[in-house]
Amino acid sequence: MQTSETTESIRSAVREVCAKYPGEYWRDLDQRREYPEAFVKELTDLGWLAALIPEQYGGGGLGIAEASVILEEINRSGGNAGVCHAQMYIMGILLRHGSDEQKQRYLPKIASGELRLQAFGVTEPNAGSETTRIETTAVRKGDRYVINGQKIFTSRARQSDIMLLLARTTPYDELTDRTMGLSTFIVDMREAGKSIQIQPLDMMINHHTNVVFFDDLEVPAENLIGEEGKGFRYIIDSWNAERILIAAESVGDGRWFVEKAVNYANQREVFGRPIGANQGVQFPIAKAYAHIEAADQVRWKAAALFDSGQKCGPEANMAKLLASEASWEAANVCLDTHGGYGFAVEYDVERKFRESRLYMVAPINNNLVLAYLAQNVLGLPRSY
Repeated sequence: MQTSETTESIRSAVREVCAKYPGEYWRDLDQRREYPEAFVKELTDLGWLAALIPEQYGGGGLGIAEASVILEEINRSGGNAGVCHAQMYIMGILLRHGSDEQKQRYLPKIASGELRLQAFGVTEPNAGSETTRIETTAVRKGDRYVINGQKIFTSRARQSDIMLLLARTTPYDELTDRTMGLSTFIVDMREAGKSIQIQPLDMMINHHTNVVFFDDLEVPAENLIGEEGKGFRYIIDSWNAERILIAAESVGDGRWFVEKAVNYANQREVFGRPIGANQGVQFPIAKAYAHIEAADQVRWKAAALFDSGQKCGPEANMAKLLASEASWEAANVCLDTHGGYGFAVEYDVERKFRESRLYMVAPINNNLVLAYLAQNVLGLPRSY
């Protein structure tokens, strides 16, 4: 685990914030399917969600390593960083590919909390993980683009002021390179009116997920990020940051589960002694702990490569794969340790159990990570 004065001060400060929002806070929101507005506002006001925005735009000017600590500590404290993590990794697309005017227009307001960027419109019902086959279109008409189509699993659309949207600007059958023809736009949803319809999806977790419909939505041409047709490559450029941050969240979840299991195993007595004295209880906890710590090392390696500007695709993907699997292992161990009490809402285990399962399949399915490693690292034939 990487330790420094900076990361330790971040951990301490974020834990202090999270202590104000205990399990009762998250359980209540989970049961009512409501957004943690107070929690997200406080994180924003303290500058934690602007960690990756350069100081010249009012942000923290930190690296992905420090940003990952913020999200890790939220989950380790029993919260759910998924309610606000998108702003961090979405930001990279605007930072690396946006114009100076776009950065000046949006980043200071995002950093201050005047604008909220938490929505990323990419996935579609007929495309899924095959992003190059999305069907939402953006047709240039004068100084505007007219957008029509549908997105699914778009989280926090109702809690965002602006959205980054990937849309097709060249028909698929006209392309010689399938990675071209898609473009990325900044959509101000406050000005969209009836051109955007948001339909909430009831999910296993309180993730504020939606289907979003676009009906002749007009977006100024100046809201196009970078060059027309290169949006897919801009999206890919953000994936490594996303993988590293998700890995950190999974590490945080895993550590929460292990600590919860250890505490319960030390306190719960059956047949006259703590259940933690039984190897059948302690061995699975110890193994889960070891796997979390191993995954964490890959996370730090990936973050170091990313922050130094080096290629980190394999490391970022492995970090996400290993951390999500270790977290899920710890979740099951924690539930087994608690027995029937693990299913009781008041213990928070069942809520965190549901939340941690997500990262095995999203934002990318672990099978696709394995396919990526097989082809691009090991040199095996392409499988998809």
